Amino acid sequence: MPPRPSEAMSKVIIFLSEYFIFLSKNIKFGFCMDEFQIKDSYKSIAAEAKGLFKDNGSRFIAHAYPVETEEEVKEIVASLKKEYYDARHHVYAYRLGYKGDKFRANDDGEPSGSSGRPVLGQIDSCGLSDILVVVVRYFGGIKLGIPGLIRAYKTSTADALANAEIIEKIASRMYRVHFGYMSMNSVMKVFKDMGLEQRNQKFDMECTLDTSVRLSLVDTFLERMEDVEGCRVEELN
Repeated sequence: MPPRPSEAMSKVIIFLSEYFIFLSKNIKFGFCMDEFQIKDSYKSIAAEAKGLFKDNGSRFIAHAYPVETEEEVKEIVASLKKEYYDARHHVYAYRLGYKGDKFRANDDGEPSGSSGRPVLGQIDSCGLSDILVVVVRYFGGIKLGIPGLIRAYKTSTADALANAEIIEKIASRMYRVHFGYMSMNSVMKVFKDMGLEQRNQKFDMECTLDTSVRLSLVDTFLERMEDVEGCRVEELN
């Protein structure tokens, strides 16, 4: 009779069996591929949109804007304060970037947490980024209380976002490719295979091309460029 496996060996065999069962199930349903894909798409709005809410004489006028930088935010807020110079409050919130990691909520004199946060909450409930919402309030003479303010800022923002065109944006990086004339065919093949747009072409003894590469394709792009003889890739800010 063959010798019985030791207890330790039995545990190893059981572990490996369970592991391979796990792999077969997850590969079958595409788990492994999706789990490690880079997420480079996100939702934003295509153009300015407006919303309105009225309560006890107060008017809440919401403006939603597509933005990409905090400088744009400052300019728009300053412009609206000039346009609505006689309004009591200019509450705003924004979220920026494909990760949405830059954000702010400003109450502009309203009770803390009663206005800016509800505006940001509506942005987040729609899963949006690269967006600014400013809600201009004209006071109607009757105080609404914290619950009333939360409802007013939330509802006016929701109205503006409901009127906005939602679009998908792709996060990308800009690169400049340097290569010799003899390598042009190889470089062009990579561009064609990956569907990359050529920008700022310069063909001389040393040729250069600029292109924008979506984040999920960056590693593939760099690997293929590395295989082209005499090619150098520079990331642009």
